[in-house]
Amino acid sequence: MRILVANVNTTESMTESIAASARAVAAPGTEIVAITPRFGADSCEGNFESYLAAIAVMDAVTSYPEPFDAVVQAGYGEHGREGLQELLDVPVVDITEAAASTAMFLGHKYSVVTTLDRAVPLIEDRLKLAGLDARCASVRASGMAVLELEEEPERAVEAIISEAMRAVTQDKAEVIVLGCGGMAGLDEQIRQRAGVPVVDGVASAVTIAESLVRMRLSTSKVRTYAAPRPKTVIGWPLNSAGTAAQLQNTRP
Repeated sequence: MRILVANVNTTESMTESIAASARAVAAPGTEIVAITPRFGADSCEGNFESYLAAIAVMDAVTSYPEPFDAVVQAGYGEHGREGLQELLDVPVVDITEAAASTAMFLGHKYSVVTTLDRAVPLIEDRLKLAGLDARCASVRASGMAVLELEEEPERAVEAIISEAMRAVTQDKAEVIVLGCGGMAGLDEQIRQRAGVPVVDGVASAVTIAESLVRMRLSTSKVRTYAAPRPKTVIGWPLNSAGTAAQLQNTRP
């Protein structure tokens, strides 16, 4: 089984961290291929960067030359998952939905701890769109920018733990979700300090993707995520295929 794990930004070191988190939970026989978009922002922290990332990730995935069995979109609260589901005939799992749904198996209410405050409304909207907001106690910002997670890891961990503990004591959350792909691999440190289950979205998405492949399940194509109708797309940066209908991956 081969799973593509797509970073939503262009920072290669973050792609490597995401890959490490994915490989740590992947089952024997699962190959994790981490990919970085060829264009876009070095971090995603707003709507402009998120929509840009959506195009960039679709480009990176549809340009991958080998067969694959599933895709993980490794950006918390980012746009683009729906487009990938239309373009591909393999499962597409977004870490936002994967982490939130996993958290609901572990407690009555969960809270998300993310990066900057400006990302909070985006995440709230994505959870609402996915129908996962009813059991979300809060979405809290750590105040750390995405790139600061790597530049100042100790301060980042402390900031995340601080907000996680406030979520537990003030918002009555019973589970914490890490609301950024760049937080991949920090779950154990935060769990030890916060005293509650902590869900890493990348790890959740990989295990869900594996399960869907094993059960031979993929996105329904009868309506919402039907393949794009054949038409000429002018100036589309995906690749040189020319028409959306030619951009679909075929399960090996």
